[in-house]
Amino acid sequence: MLAMTISDSLAENMSKPDLKPEERIILALDFPEFKDAKTWVERLKGKIKTFKVGPILFLNTGPEGLKELTEIGADIFLDLKFHDIPSTVEKASRQIVRYGIKMFTIHALGGFEMMKSTVVAVKEESEKLSEPKPIVLAVTVLTSHSEESLGQIGINSSSRDEVLRLAALAEKAGVDGLVASGKEVEILRKEFGDRFTLVVPGIRPDTTTHDQKRVTTPAEAISVGADYLVIGRAITGAEEPEAVLDEIILSMS
Repeated sequence: MLAMTISDSLAENMSKPDLKPEERIILALDFPEFKDAKTWVERLKGKIKTFKVGPILFLNTGPEGLKELTEIGADIFLDLKFHDIPSTVEKASRQIVRYGIKMFTIHALGGFEMMKSTVVAVKEESEKLSEPKPIVLAVTVLTSHSEESLGQIGINSSSRDEVLRLAALAEKAGVDGLVASGKEVEILRKEFGDRFTLVVPGIRPDTTTHDQKRVTTPAEAISVGADYLVIGRAITGAEEPEAVLDEIILSMS
C-alpha cells in the first residue's frame, strides 16, 4: 500500500474543509505600537482575514484599537489567555462579546468551572445583545514548554498526555476549540474528531524555533487536522513578507 501523502491526510483530518488556505492563517500582531499593527493589517488584509491581538498590543491600544481594526476589515483573535477565578473570567468574557471579537482564549488550567462559566456567559451575552458568539478557545500546553519545564511547574506527565487531559476537561465544559501545538493535533483529531476548532501557534515555515520548543511547518499542521495557524515573525520579520506569505499559502494548498 502506498504511504499516505499530505493531501490524503489533509482530506482525512481537516475539520473545516470549506476554509481556503489563506483563511486559515492568523497573523500575530505582536507589536508594542498600534500604528505598526494597523499598518500590517492594512498591508495584508487582502490576503489574510484574521489577526491576533495579544497582551503586548492590547496594553497599548485597549478596546478602542480592537474596534478600529475591526472597522478596517480585520477579524480579531484576542489572545489574552484569561486564567482567574470563574466569576472574573465570566465577566471579562461578557465584555468581549461587545467588541465583535471572532475568537478569544482562556487557560484550560483554570479548571472546569472557569471554562464552563465562560461558555455560558458568552452564549447568554451574545443572545442578549444579538451579537455573533465568539469562539471560546482553551489553551492547553504552551508551545514554549518542554517536558523539562512542565516538570518544573509540577506537571509530570508528557505534554501529549497533559494536552489530552485538558482537552477532555474542555470538552466537558463545552468549550468550542483548543490552542495546541501542531505536535498534538493528530492525536486530538483521533480522540475528539471534529469536536474542536484547533488553533496552532508555533508555526515556522523552516526549522527556526525562536523561543518555541514544539514547532511545526504550515503544511505539517494542516495535514494532521489544524484549522487555523498563528504565524508572526516568519512573515512580519521577513524582507519580502508578501512573498513569504504566498509561499506559505502555496505549501498549504
